[in-house]
Amino acid sequence: MSTFVVGTAPPEQDSAGTARPPGHRFRWNWRVATPYLLLAPAVLLELLIHIVPMLIGAWISFINLTQEYIQSWTSAPSAGLSNYKVALNFSGPVGKSLLHSFVITLVYTLVVVGFSWGIGLATAGVLQRPFRGRGVLRTLFLVPYAVPIFAGIIVWNFMLQRDNGMFNQLIVSDLHLVGTRPFWLLGNNAFFSTAIVAIWRSWPFAFLMIMAGMQNLPNDVYEASSIDGAGTWRQFFRVTLPMLRPVNTVLVLMLFLWTFNDFNTPFVLFNNSVPPSADLMSIHIYENSFQVWNFGYGAAMSVLMLLFLLLVTAIYLPIARRRSHSVSA
Repeated sequence: MSTFVVGTAPPEQDSAGTARPPGHRFRWNWRVATPYLLLAPAVLLELLIHIVPMLIGAWISFINLTQEYIQSWTSAPSAGLSNYKVALNFSGPVGKSLLHSFVITLVYTLVVVGFSWGIGLATAGVLQRPFRGRGVLRTLFLVPYAVPIFAGIIVWNFMLQRDNGMFNQLIVSDLHLVGTRPFWLLGNNAFFSTAIVAIWRSWPFAFLMIMAGMQNLPNDVYEASSIDGAGTWRQFFRVTLPMLRPVNTVLVLMLFLWTFNDFNTPFVLFNNSVPPSADLMSIHIYENSFQVWNFGYGAAMSVLMLLFLLLVTAIYLPIARRRSHSVSA
């Protein structure tokens, strides 16, 4: 009796009756191919939307693409590393303004991430235990995250107006906390206004992530710690925070990357006229690219910004992983 291998042709025989080596016959396996077919549209869109534009932007950083070559941008002359040299020359005007924007963006990111994470953690902890009206509060807290970005920021722009804004009406006319109406969208106050709006937009996401993480914490640990005499605050710092470390690791990194790249908040809040105190790097790159019409400088700044965020990620993740291992050990 002859046996065959599935997927191969049966042994062939010549005229003398000698068996020939079996020839492989192609057979489509849907079980193997289905995952790749399902991933193909996502991979294609990722290439078209992110990878290809990123590579083109990196190439633009090495050419002298100015207003003169917009119509025929592929024929722009090569600039080599001159765009990067000008951007990193902190004694020159371009490098000095870029450094100023970097410092403002870094401080802005730390403030927004810190307050967003802190408010989200506090509200998630308060709403963890059941009480009457908890569902309503959870829904209200998620409203800033559900409101469209542009609509929410435009409302804040009306609220922060000097003459007829609701905020000045409250603190000057109603509560009489100050005597004059401050300019919240000009000068140094512009930085704090931008940070407040960004915190208003970001903390509901932190609240949602932390609340979801708290739902999976085992009650046995809290019962054992309460038997050992641990109070609410001690349980929070010794039990809740250590067990939420994986969630907080991802959450803080996501908030940092999103906030550092924030463009919508200052652009919509100040109607395309951002004060120097709120000159974030995304706005700075936009102005150098679409107002100064030097796309080579803008692309070089974008690449430097990307390298900084990759460096932050590469340093942050091993440190967070090492601390998680030390706590679990």
